[in-house]
Amino acid sequence: MNNNLNIVFMGTPEFSVPSLKKLIEKFDVKAVFTQPDKPKGRGKKISLSAVKEVALEHNIPIYQPQRIKNEPEIIAKLKEINPDFIIVVAFGQILSKDILDIPKYACINLHASILPKLRGAAPINWAIINGESVSGNTTMLMDVGLDTGDMLLKDKVTITDDMTAGDLHDILMERGADLLVETIDKYVRGEITPEKQNNEDSNYAPMLTKQSGKIVWNNNSKDIANLVKGLNPHPLAYTNYKEKVMKIHKAKVMKKVYEELPGTIIKVDEDGILISSKDGSVLVEIIQFPGKKAMQVKDYIRGNSIEEGVILA
Repeated sequence: MNNNLNIVFMGTPEFSVPSLKKLIEKFDVKAVFTQPDKPKGRGKKISLSAVKEVALEHNIPIYQPQRIKNEPEIIAKLKEINPDFIIVVAFGQILSKDILDIPKYACINLHASILPKLRGAAPINWAIINGESVSGNTTMLMDVGLDTGDMLLKDKVTITDDMTAGDLHDILMERGADLLVETIDKYVRGEITPEKQNNEDSNYAPMLTKQSGKIVWNNNSKDIANLVKGLNPHPLAYTNYKEKVMKIHKAKVMKKVYEELPGTIIKVDEDGILISSKDGSVLVEIIQFPGKKAMQVKDYIRGNSIEEGVILA
């Protein structure tokens, strides 16, 4: 392994952190680019990105462009650094061709799906929501398109029945760091043949919005349960119970079919809230109301009531 390689790292959220730490351990990270600091929470306290915190710990120069492709002084700085690789992991900004052409070897992106499936901003969530059985990471050469570059290496992960988006995120976050190091090492040695993506096999994983979490009870039970898992821990699936938003953290498919309209609360007990759906029913086990903590249904109903017969909207 060539430990003298100069790396510029671009990333922002927690998902990027293991990759940055592994690159610092194995190579010479010359600079870190991350999104600008943002106010967060009710107090609007300035929040640093997870990547910036790691860079500060290691005294690595940090750059936080608003729009990197529109800032000539940033592009000039990158040329001055003259990196062997630019490595991008969930940076959150699009790179121009001027930037892609700077490194000696390549700009490499770690993407949390098995490309060409699930290009876009939220591949981990949509893998669960769509009921996929396999996910994973792909390293690829970057081009000016959105996750359309030539593929380098892949690492597949089986999605188990009870896996949430949070679970999958944590697995891919750690394994992606190792895949990046392997990709850089093999690329320098000429042991990887880049593979074109077949656009006909691609689909899109759009950014999640609050509306993405609204449960349609007239859907199949499995689709509802997948939505709950795919939006856990954020932004969470939800429904309206008597005009109050009820967020749902955990739910599972029940096979029994009921005559009541989809969304009807059939039964409430220690096991959870049993709700009718298009093809069967769903048992909701963990809920959260506004201003309250998430609770097991069995704990919630000790001091509160959930009425049977109510139709959720």
